[in-house]
Amino acid sequence: MQAAKAGRAWLAGLASVAVLTMTACANSAAPVQQPASPAANLTPAEIEHKAKTEGTVVSVGMPDSWANWKDTWNDLGSKYGLKHTDTDMSSAEEIAKFEAEKNNPTADIGDVGIAFGPVAVEKGVTQPYKTSYWDEIPAWAKDTDGHWIVGYQGSISLITNKELVKNPPKSWADIKNGDYKVAVGDVTKAAQAQMAVLAAAIAFGGDEKNIQPGIDFFAELAKQGRISLADVKVASFEKGEIPVGLLWDFNALGYRDQIDPNRFEVNIPQEGSVVSGYATIINKYAPHPHAAMLTREYILSDAGQINLAKGYARPIRDSVKLPDEVAKKLIPKEQYANAKPIQDYKAWEETAKKLPQLWQEQVLANMK
Repeated sequence: MQAAKAGRAWLAGLASVAVLTMTACANSAAPVQQPASPAANLTPAEIEHKAKTEGTVVSVGMPDSWANWKDTWNDLGSKYGLKHTDTDMSSAEEIAKFEAEKNNPTADIGDVGIAFGPVAVEKGVTQPYKTSYWDEIPAWAKDTDGHWIVGYQGSISLITNKELVKNPPKSWADIKNGDYKVAVGDVTKAAQAQMAVLAAAIAFGGDEKNIQPGIDFFAELAKQGRISLADVKVASFEKGEIPVGLLWDFNALGYRDQIDPNRFEVNIPQEGSVVSGYATIINKYAPHPHAAMLTREYILSDAGQINLAKGYARPIRDSVKLPDEVAKKLIPKEQYANAKPIQDYKAWEETAKKLPQLWQEQVLANMK
């Protein structure tokens, strides 16, 4: 996963979620009536046949460079003859496009941060398709009717420059007992940085409704003069400006391999972290609906999950056996034992609104 794509970080633009949700509520008085999903009563083989007849799949927010989508599109072309085009855009933009083009649709499928899945459903722009892998998808990672399904997940991790820190931290306790600076990013604006605070909160007994344990942890670091204000971009790590950073694991692993795998170490903090993910949504008005369904089916297949893992995205299906050369680039599965998914995104949305002020008053105000 390339750093240039980091602007699409998990849950990016929660303000957009609020705006879209309010718009959906405003429009709820006159919902658009749509036919039942084309998947109704069709077998996977029939969907595949119809997809081949359609011959094309048009995606949004699924460019070649993100999560190694390139290999998936190549596979869909070679195996099923599907031609593919993509327009890269944010989660909010994808949903807006589906709705704006409902009378003259161009897109079939999109990839959105999990927080945007329910928003897309509320807007009435999705159609359900559960796929044959439905039972293997965790409950937190799917809409009960199949309107959105997470294909890959990520957790907040610790990336350490081993030239600057001889004993890379493997836990929040290690950080607490260290003497180096830690870069979190801009908690007042960046979703990734806000999720890092939530990860710390989870580790110390909090959750999406109670962020205070995370605030307290970073406030203590601030009092010690150990919060780095460096930008958590690949260039800052490359220049040696950050001893330890908090990033999504897919970003951290990508940075590590892009700069020097021997210079950096990436770990999931032992006491706990947060899990989030990206979900496919199929356009209710898709011009190639069966091709979109076949795409979702393939994304969740073993081959599709391995393709994503090649781009540092952790598969959502635990049963997938990754090739050794792919698995060794990822963080060992056992490190994720205490990483927990958000259970209440409405609650997190409210907490995220308050977080910038809490950060300024209790962390930045104590900076040395």
